[in-house]
Amino acid sequence: MKKILGVFLICLLSGSMTLVGYKYFFENQSIINNIAANDATLGLSNQKNSPILNGAIDFTQAAENTVNTVVHVKNLSYVSPKSNSIMELFYGYKQEPRPQIGTGSGVIITEDGYIVTNNHVIANSSQLEVTLSNNETYKAKLIGTDKEMDIALLKIEPKEKLQYMVFGDSDNIQLGEWVLAVGNPYNLTSTVTAGIISAKARNLSQAGIQSFIQTDAAINPGNSGGALVNTRGELIGINTMISSNTGAYVGYAFAVPSNVTRKIVEDLLEYGNVQNASLGVLGYELTPQVNEQLKVKDIKYGFLIEEVIPSSGASNADIKKGDIITKINNKDIKTFVDLRSIINTKRPGDKVEIEYVRSNKALATTVTLGKSEARKIELRGIELQELDATDKEKWNISYGLKITKLMDSDYDKYKEELLGSILLSINDIKITNVNQVKNILSQVNQKQKIKITLVNKNGEYLRLLI
Repeated sequence: MKKILGVFLICLLSGSMTLVGYKYFFENQSIINNIAANDATLGLSNQKNSPILNGAIDFTQAAENTVNTVVHVKNLSYVSPKSNSIMELFYGYKQEPRPQIGTGSGVIITEDGYIVTNNHVIANSSQLEVTLSNNETYKAKLIGTDKEMDIALLKIEPKEKLQYMVFGDSDNIQLGEWVLAVGNPYNLTSTVTAGIISAKARNLSQAGIQSFIQTDAAINPGNSGGALVNTRGELIGINTMISSNTGAYVGYAFAVPSNVTRKIVEDLLEYGNVQNASLGVLGYELTPQVNEQLKVKDIKYGFLIEEVIPSSGASNADIKKGDIITKINNKDIKTFVDLRSIINTKRPGDKVEIEYVRSNKALATTVTLGKSEARKIELRGIELQELDATDKEKWNISYGLKITKLMDSDYDKYKEELLGSILLSINDIKITNVNQVKNILSQVNQKQKIKITLVNKNGEYLRLLI
């Protein structure tokens, strides 16, 4: 009996120990697993470098990787003082052009010294100088510009390979995402500020062709041309402007998206100019009022096509007036800026997938983009426009550009002679389109006079130096 009782007590003790062990080990582990599963559902991470668990996002690595790739850009230009006709007439006195220095920032994008900055940082330059973070200074050569998107590409010849910044994908940025702005505001080198993405595809142009990233990271004069980077230290934008009454930071600033910048840089290196693509449509965004008028069902947003350009990519893909574009390359299209933000990263000949609605029926097609031809251009205060068939017939010429506007008051006394005249050549080169003017301007210094030949309304030929 004692033996049986002993065995019973041993079994009871073993069972109790097993139950206690299960409670402490297996059930506790199950709770831990459940917490981990809940964390994953909430988007939290139990990794060591989790910003939530650490209490703050760590910018130190991104800042360290970035400051050495941002440079100081100095622009030396010469400004002619206003003419004093009396002094010139009686004393032959003429003031010499005064030197003027402008400064900004730039971003090294290759180890052999290619640098991206803003066009307005280097505009009208006679000499460009770049200072690296280690205080080494180099003369810089201007490779090319895109005035419309305010991007310029420079080249220096460094003594050794440079640290450079990697392009990020600006299409994947998110509202509220943390970013750093790096530049040289007020000549304070290697300044880093932090903020978030406040808006995407922000339109600051009446033509609706520019698509900026808006951020509340502090950007001030001198930051122009600097880097907007994500927390991984990747370039997602080139800081370009501040919108304020004072010209200083007031809570928000703007940057050219990196995908647009990269495309411009690649075009300048490969073609020598920017290859602008065109979908070939004109129109406007849908609104509740337009939806009601058109009796459109189940479409909250889209781009309503008002006109399709003949022989364009859209026309060749059988897109018609009245169609509503809802997506391009699987990205929602709500405004013309949304549309342009995608097309700005493409070249003529590239294909895009278009989703659209016609008569309340969802359709899809592939469009091969055409070449966007700029119709107007400014030539030192003179606005020029390409000739159409009527102009060519009227003037009985096959080339030239029409003078449509005088934007410099110096031309006021020649207004009657110039307005409506046809510019035939620049530096003895016959001009047929605005791209030729762009190429000529890119090869001459702002101080250098150029010779233009005109024919006026009376059929008289004029030759001017401007």
